[in-house]
Amino acid sequence: MAQAAAALNDNDERATGADTNPGQLSDEHFVSIPETTLPDGTVVPAFKYGRYPASKGVDGAVAHSISAKPWVRIKFADAVAACDAAGLQLARETQELAVRHLICQQPENWSGGEVGVGHVFQGLHRGTVSGAQAADYVSPNADERSYHVLPGGERVYGVAGNIFTYAFDDVQGAPSGFVAGRVREDSISLTTAPFPAYEKGMGHRTDGDVNWSGGALIRGGFWGGGDYAGVFRLGYTAPVDASGVVGFRCTKPQ
Repeated sequence: MAQAAAALNDNDERATGADTNPGQLSDEHFVSIPETTLPDGTVVPAFKYGRYPASKGVDGAVAHSISAKPWVRIKFADAVAACDAAGLQLARETQELAVRHLICQQPENWSGGEVGVGHVFQGLHRGTVSGAQAADYVSPNADERSYHVLPGGERVYGVAGNIFTYAFDDVQGAPSGFVAGRVREDSISLTTAPFPAYEKGMGHRTDGDVNWSGGALIRGGFWGGGDYAGVFRLGYTAPVDASGVVGFRCTKPQ
């Protein structure tokens, strides 16, 4: 996270959101993810995934709006609590893996228009902005497209670039959602990506067998992360941190 810390700008990173009401939590703000089998055979049950990272409503609760900046400067446990209070849950690591696996299978998400040709779009990552942007922000750089297409044509925003989002670790995690012990080289957190780190828009990830015990997983990258950002970018942060480059995304049952 040292790379990200130097890029913070208090003027434009804080979330601004729509007022929270039942409509903010309705299905229009979520995309349906079908039951998905990961490459190792792990089956991820169907669920609904926030179309964009959560925003902070004027009442201080979770809100969803394509035109609101994401809620950043929030600790991991507080992100979990914010989702819970809204009747939602913080996105699980297996759910994130399912979404990213599906993204890589759609030709629309590849710069070359075919799966495996060019790179998967990496979102805002070139430093063209100085803070987190709303999902509907359009970069002047065509290769900083903010959305990815899922099966059936639904769009999801902010999976790569713009901000990191927390993942509740249900792969090697404790009940709290923190990493418990080591992330091993054969963990699906690492092996689900179809290409090596830094190749084809995957972003950075560890080589594995690292001790991240007690840390909170973060995915995606941030607006100034360069090729570190990507759909399979994986890192971690201290759960007591409340960084301006880290937000969160909510899910709910199908």
